[in-house]
Amino acid sequence: MIARLACGSLYGVDAYRVDIEVDFSRRGIPAFVMVGLAEGAVREARERVSSALRASGFRIPPARITVNLAPADRRKAGSAYDLPLAIGLLAACGIVAPEKIQGWMPVGELSLNGEIRPVPGVLPLALLARAEGARGMLVAPEAGDEAAVVKGLAVYTPRTLGEAVAFLAGESELAPRVCTPPRPETAAYARDFSEVKGQEHAKRAIEIAAAGAHNLLFIGPPGSGKTMLAQRIPTVLPPLSFDEALEVTKIYSVAGLLGSRGLMTGRPFRSPHHTVSDIALIGGGALPRPGEVCLAHRGVLFLDELPEFRRSALEVLRQPLEDGMVTISRVARALSYPADCMLVAAMNPCPCGYRGDSRHACTCSPAALDRYRAKLSGPLLDRIDLHVEVPAVPREDLQAPVSGRTGTDSASMRERVARARAIQTRRYAGTPCRANSALSGAMLDQYCALDAESREFIGLASDRLGLSARAYTRILRIARTIADMEESPSIRLPHLAEAVNCRVLDRENQT
Repeated sequence: MIARLACGSLYGVDAYRVDIEVDFSRRGIPAFVMVGLAEGAVREARERVSSALRASGFRIPPARITVNLAPADRRKAGSAYDLPLAIGLLAACGIVAPEKIQGWMPVGELSLNGEIRPVPGVLPLALLARAEGARGMLVAPEAGDEAAVVKGLAVYTPRTLGEAVAFLAGESELAPRVCTPPRPETAAYARDFSEVKGQEHAKRAIEIAAAGAHNLLFIGPPGSGKTMLAQRIPTVLPPLSFDEALEVTKIYSVAGLLGSRGLMTGRPFRSPHHTVSDIALIGGGALPRPGEVCLAHRGVLFLDELPEFRRSALEVLRQPLEDGMVTISRVARALSYPADCMLVAAMNPCPCGYRGDSRHACTCSPAALDRYRAKLSGPLLDRIDLHVEVPAVPREDLQAPVSGRTGTDSASMRERVARARAIQTRRYAGTPCRANSALSGAMLDQYCALDAESREFIGLASDRLGLSARAYTRILRIARTIADMEESPSIRLPHLAEAVNCRVLDRENQT
């Protein structure tokens, strides 16, 4: 007898349908054969399923069992096939009526004693089940909230293989998992910008960057507060929308980092160490997984001590910073991960860290400084919108009390950022653009039009600073964000002047 059952497999952050076909025949020599480009973990399902069936009280008579995973030309990986394989086998040998399993999508790994364990990627699989019109989905209890986030899909969470089979056979009842997805809201952060003493220029730059989703680079001596500032950037970003929360949750689900959370409600903040490998940063591997830049989608990727990262690792960031996507190509396939994040980086002005510091003498030779700066390529720096100096904090600011400071606390900054983002949302409604940092082509000409005085100013600045075409457009985007923060319908000269002032490396290159 042949039994068929639908399940799913992951491809990037999405899922596609896989049909499990189980042929149970008493003819021929007893054997178990699996076809359909199954990877190691899938082939090992034979041993896990056999032990789980015995532990659950099911006895499968000796037979020739052939399992086909269709489509047969796509590789299947992971342990999510254990549960559907066990149910399909029981239906093929007649223990469960084949019509009882039709329309259901079971997903889960089986332990040797028959318990159902959670697997990565339950949310994309649940979205697939809804799209396929499944009667319902069976998952491990730990993954119930994750699957139940998908509206219009009945989710059941049996603890064991025996419970799942009894439910499908109509011998017992299971209550559907009810999960009211939490509305993404601003989290109660442990850190706040009111704790940061001084650095008003850097806070202003952070507000501009957050308002327009711009990339940001801090340059300053050790102890000036660069890391402290970066860690607080998520506290001024607007809360995730529900659609954005789903995007982020899918990535963390596929990466196996979601845990018991049903939905990611806070913007991610990823801070990899400078020893991170190229693949860990960008994603990939023999079985491709999202990298740090993908895990920071809709959030912040913070790279501290930027020149200490391997140059090869930094260069692979060019495409995602420009396109908001990571494309991983292999001989037989190519897949894409979303990677629309805000890059925030920090670096010292020189190898010793004290160039330009009035309180410490710099010991670096010109050659050492050139080698240090050469670790960062021009094309990479061009993709960072704002370059901001973070000088050492004066003693007077350090001794000032934290209490009573208004205007630069996270709540006030977040409110101003939200107003600027709302202006952009209305302006770019119906277009692929969601923030000023993504403006290009005709949209840049339309929304960043300059009057005669402003055109003359930006022309002089471009000639004097030797701006590249990319740096020129970055300045226009920053100016557009500054104008939005002032609720100005057009870009004026003060907006452009402040935008140019936010590109300190362009000025240094001419000194």
